Parts: sequence; structure tokens; C-alpha cells
Amino acid sequence: MDAKNISLKEKQVLPVVDLLNQYLANYHIHYQKLRGCHWNIKGQNFFTLHVKFEELYTNAQLTIDEIAERILTLGQPPHSRFADYIKESAIKEIDTIGMKDMAMVDALLEDMSKLIEMERDLLDATDEAGDEGTNDMVNRFMQFKEKNTWMLRSFAGKK
Repeated sequence: MDAKNISLKEKQVLPVVDLLNQYLANYHIHYQKLRGCHWNIKGQNFFTLHVKFEELYTNAQLTIDEIAERILTLGQPPHSRFADYIKESAIKEIDTIGMKDMAMVDALLEDMSKLIEMERDLLDATDEAGDEGTNDMVNRFMQFKEKNTWMLRSFAGKK
């Protein structure tokens, strides 16, 4: 199977697939960080952040699946080993045990900023490849993160 089955040129789509696999790796590390924050949140903001982190990791889990399935739709295999995710990810693991609530929010905001930057690069690549399907998917993911970045920044009292 290759991209020509969906009227795309494989040569043009391969850079998109490479970026999607990097994006997938980063999303996996971000997802695990969200889970750690959800499990280890303590303090006055527990009830608010525990629920918000669950919303975010549930969304991230669905996003990861969509990214992997899009890579398959483009005729290539998605990366599926944590060793690859850790090696390829610009987002780094953190130890959330004992971490302060607002430090968790800051760490997640930093991740979201990196993911949005990757999404913008992906949008450029999908435009160049004529890959409207991936473009639409990534745009939805970016809009979700942009809104949640605003919400978390407001929660943290940041501009």
C-alpha cells in the first residue's frame, strides 16, 4: 500500500510521514507526562487540575491513535517503541512525584508550545504535499491545544 491509493504522490508525502512519526514520539512523552501529573497532583488545586489533566490525557490518547492511523493511511508504519519515542522526542520526560501543581502546569504549557510548533511545521509540509487530510487533522489538534494553552495560562495567572 502507498499514498497513491489516496491520490497522493508517495515522494511528496514521505516528509509528512517523517514529521508525523516525530510528532507521534513527542505526543507519547507528553501523554505519559499528563498521566503522571494526573496521578501525582496534590494541594489546593487538586480537584481542578486532576480533572483537567484527565481531560487532556484522554484527548492525547485519542490524538496518538489518529496520528498513527494517519501514518498508516499514508502507506507507512508508525513508530511503536518507547525507545524510539524517547530518542526522537524534543519533549523530555519528567518525574512528577512531589512536583508542585503550578510546576506541572508550566511543564505542560512548555510541551504544548513545542507540539504547536511541530503542528505548524506539519501544516507547511502538508500544504506542500497537497495532503489536505493530514492538514485538517493537525489543524484540529492545534486548535484544541491553542485553546487549552490559553486556559492553563489563565489558570496560572500568566499573560
